[in-house]
Amino acid sequence: MPEIVPMPTTPALTAREICQVLRELALGTRTLGSSSHRVLLADDSWQVRLDIDGWALTLVNHGQTLSHCEQCLSPDGRGETLDAWQRYGTDPVKLLSIWEHQQLQRLLQAL
Repeated sequence: MPEIVPMPTTPALTAREICQVLRELALGTRTLGSSSHRVLLADDSWQVRLDIDGWALTLVNHGQTLSHCEQCLSPDGRGETLDAWQRYGTDPVKLLSIWEHQQLQRLLQAL
């Protein structure tokens, strides 16, 4: 009988990996791609779809405050959504320092 070899699994995309991309954007070591744009939602909220060096992220702002990361797709094809991060209580946006959060907020409002 042939040996059964398990298929390799793709490691999950972690909140820390995504936070690092956002941190580097805030620090200016990564740049926004030309397909980045803002989408208005109801109740003074808006979503920002970002292209950051091959990463595709969707962030949500409520009023003037950057709230959370809705979803992310890495350049290597791994993806994750808010549901996975809330399970562990670690949204990538919540891992940013106060300065990084404010800097990122300024960048997004300029879109």
